[in-house]
Amino acid sequence: MSAETIKKPSVLFVCVHNAGRSQMAAAFLTTLSDGAIEVRSAGSQPADKVNPAAVEAMAELGIDMSAEIPKVLTTEAVKESDVVITMGCGDECPYFPGKRYEDWVLEDPAGQGVAAVRPIRDEIKTRIEALIASLVPAAK
Repeated sequence: MSAETIKKPSVLFVCVHNAGRSQMAAAFLTTLSDGAIEVRSAGSQPADKVNPAAVEAMAELGIDMSAEIPKVLTTEAVKESDVVITMGCGDECPYFPGKRYEDWVLEDPAGQGVAAVRPIRDEIKTRIEALIASLVPAAK
């Protein structure tokens, strides 16, 4: 297989509102994977906007999420992803055989201030680093 035909792994992050945890996870994966992984995020009941405390917490690390908007979870998004990571959406996520599913139990940052969001953000970053290590062979 030539380098052009090798498909990038793709990851879909899902939480109910697609406003906090899944948005932070997607932003971390996009930033830390340097484009080696295709990233999607969605919610079963998307909020009107991304959680401002999550945007602020990520901005503290130099990651700008201010332009992100919550997206609705579609069957197609799940079908097109190699890894589906849920964050508290339970049975609302469609299941397809052959996909890698993980459920990350993380506190919901909804309605919390930035001080309460920081530890959630930091735990997500640690999990993202491990996820990257599992998906991208160490080429460096």
